[in-house]
Amino acid sequence: MADSLDMVNRDPNNLNDHLKVQFEDVFGEPEGARSIDCVWKLSYTCFTCWLGLCYKIATLLYGICIAAEWGCEFASIAFYHIWYVTPMLRVCEINCEVFKKLTKTCCNCCMEPCCEACGALFIHFKK
Repeated sequence: MADSLDMVNRDPNNLNDHLKVQFEDVFGEPEGARSIDCVWKLSYTCFTCWLGLCYKIATLLYGICIAAEWGCEFASIAFYHIWYVTPMLRVCEINCEVFKKLTKTCCNCCMEPCCEACGALFIHFKK
């Protein structure tokens, strides 16, 4: 699994496309309201530095534990579906098939004679 891990594109399915955390996506100064150039450049440097540093520290401290918890959660969901939900759905399908046959038999017994009688009556009408 680690051999196929893409270390460059870490969100190949664009799961977190909504999380824009680049400086330009957060800050923008319109014409007429501009800071001094050195303030803008230092703000950019501070933002990107602290964003990267805080994110790396948070992932170092919590990322592995959270990933382990989510792994257990999805394993639990898979277990529940494999050993409970899917067999219960199969039981439902089997029982519904019996009910379908019973309903079909009852309809054939009750409605078929009426339909045959109407058919025998209307067969004599011609254009």
